[in-house]
Amino acid sequence: MIEKMDHTVLEHEANERLDKIVSSMQEEWSRSQVQQWIKDGNVIVNGKKEKANYRCAAGDIIGVEVPEPEVLDILPENLDLDIYYEDVDVLVVNKPKGMVVHPSNGHISGTLVNGLMYHCKDLSGINGVLRPGIVHRIDKDTSGLLMVAKNDMAHEKLAEQLSKKTVTRKYYALVHGNIPHDAGTIDAPIGRDPADRQRMAVVDNGKPAVTHFRVLERFNKYTFIECQLETGRTHQIRVHMKYIGHPLAGDPKYGPKKTIDFGGQALHAGVLGFRHPRTGEYLEFESPLPDDFQALLNKLRLGL
Repeated sequence: MIEKMDHTVLEHEANERLDKIVSSMQEEWSRSQVQQWIKDGNVIVNGKKEKANYRCAAGDIIGVEVPEPEVLDILPENLDLDIYYEDVDVLVVNKPKGMVVHPSNGHISGTLVNGLMYHCKDLSGINGVLRPGIVHRIDKDTSGLLMVAKNDMAHEKLAEQLSKKTVTRKYYALVHGNIPHDAGTIDAPIGRDPADRQRMAVVDNGKPAVTHFRVLERFNKYTFIECQLETGRTHQIRVHMKYIGHPLAGDPKYGPKKTIDFGGQALHAGVLGFRHPRTGEYLEFESPLPDDFQALLNKLRLGL
């Protein structure tokens, strides 16, 4: 089924390129993908085709027909997943750093979804064939806990808890610099970075985003912190910590060029708590820091 979406160009979007406005309508739409849709006639402005570089006027009505996704052959793979909990409705898995959560063009094997399809035959279908069971995500180079829905009832109940901000999600991060205060809250909206569509940023017209943090340990040039998410925006912790001048160590996208060589951002989803979708019982799980993260902290403690 082809999804159709309309958007009326707002005053602050006037004179922006068509492809830029369309790609900002949904976080997962890339600029190059949108440009192809425009070429293929899937995007119209005021009922007619325009080019990607068309400068939109306030009040223009943009219509988008999202084409059917390319059918990818997603195969089950025995990836020896680290399962923390499982019953007929829900599963909690500890994802290693470097593993992509769900298949996409360019990543059709070795993903968490491939491993889940091998491990259990029943996964919710709400997010479609490419994301079965996936209720929330963490980035490829972030390690830690994820909840997975094994049926649509569980998916809806878990997604509702995320929406109502009742899920406990605590992350551990190593950031650049010494944070002077012991705790704080970052309340700053997040949306696409207008200067780089592949990144997110704190922007005035972004979606509400709130991150609470507290300092666990200070080193010479770094601070080890715990972050608790109130919302779950794309790259939220990475964007928020950069925003306050303390980007994550090892972060290739949001960190400084001179940073720790860690193979990605030093970020671990260590605590996950939610109410069971069927029984209502509160469940909470804790994953210890991965060995490489722990070794990094030990080096910093020794002043290396």
